[in-house]
Amino acid sequence: MPNRQLTPGVTFPSVTAGDVCTPGWASAHRNVTQEQYHEVYAEYGIPYPEPSGTYELDHLIPLELGGDNENTNLWPEPASPTPGYHQKDILEKALHERVCSGQLGLGAAQHDIATNWYAAYREYVAG
Repeated sequence: MPNRQLTPGVTFPSVTAGDVCTPGWASAHRNVTQEQYHEVYAEYGIPYPEPSGTYELDHLIPLELGGDNENTNLWPEPASPTPGYHQKDILEKALHERVCSGQLGLGAAQHDIATNWYAAYREYVAG
């Protein structure tokens, strides 16, 4: 889990479900600099670059749900122990699909993943 003091999770201002459900929206808004990698890893006390496959710089609230590229929405997420970043990626896709199908409100999805992504994973994916 991310450090809530460093990574509380933030979204783009005024983002809507219509925005994030537009094909290509997330990739068009991805803008994390190399400097941010160094800053965020340093804030967490993790050397960067890390060994390949051990961490990914992750958006706590993913771009697919309107998460911003600010450092306060980024954290070095480990691959292990499981669930790690691979499983959170599955959760992000599941929440995006629910938001875009109208089964879940965007605000609720953002809250669930920012508050405790592991609990959201158990609820929406692991069942």
